Amino acid sequence: MLVKLLILSGLSGAGKSVALHMLEDLGLYCVDNLPLSLLESLVDAFSRSGDFSAQKVAVGIDARSRAPELDTFALCLERLEQRGVEVETLFLQAETETLLKRYSETRRRHPLSSPQTALAEAIEQERQLLSPIAERADLVLDTSLTTMHQLRDLIRHRIHGREGLFSLMFQSFAFKQGVPSDADFVFDIRCLPNPHWQPGLRPLTGLDAAVAAYLETAPLTHDLFDDIRQFLERWLPRFETENRSYLTVAIGCTGGQHRSVYMAERLKAHFAQTHPKVLVRHSGIAI
Repeated sequence: MLVKLLILSGLSGAGKSVALHMLEDLGLYCVDNLPLSLLESLVDAFSRSGDFSAQKVAVGIDARSRAPELDTFALCLERLEQRGVEVETLFLQAETETLLKRYSETRRRHPLSSPQTALAEAIEQERQLLSPIAERADLVLDTSLTTMHQLRDLIRHRIHGREGLFSLMFQSFAFKQGVPSDADFVFDIRCLPNPHWQPGLRPLTGLDAAVAAYLETAPLTHDLFDDIRQFLERWLPRFETENRSYLTVAIGCTGGQHRSVYMAERLKAHFAQTHPKVLVRHSGIAI
């Protein structure tokens, strides 16, 4: 029987437990903290059991497996794929400052920290240990600006029920908060007129009709939209034919509130006409 396997990994504090619990709530059979050396044995067990043949299995693998076991991740994936196992890998990461803050708030112990190892050092050690998984991940999500509820929504809409569809995500962001590290393409639209300097528009967002109307009075807005649209229409088919499952397009402006939100929504509306799985995410505003 064929097993569909989702490998979930990531930095401690980046939300792996939240994501795994969400997958379990959605009906997947979840196994946390599985040593990498036992992954193929687990697949064998499920393959022999008809009870689980139609169910996707999610396995959490983290730094507790330790090196050199984690260094064999690519080889393990290749063996599974040669056996016909459908494998997807999701990796969650976050900025070091964000992880430090989260550990300070929860007062939990990092799995690699010790009296001789400071928390910041343990986080960097974990990045290195998990790099073989991050490098082979089908989808990398940066949760630095993502709440627990937003992460649950991302897992629900982007991972669960995708059934092989190419998933296209448009993400608006603020340059003052940094460029999303999980973006495949980044477009800077700070050249457009800024609604922030219009008193009546400042408290609004790119989701509001008044902001859209203001931006659409500028010919530059339509020119930039057309350029981005044409670029993506040319290159998206190439990514799809290369068996890419996910693509994230980040649209950035200064504050992540007006221009980038408007453009991400407009691009989403356009590509939703031709792609069945198009999502939008706004990291600079609360919805």
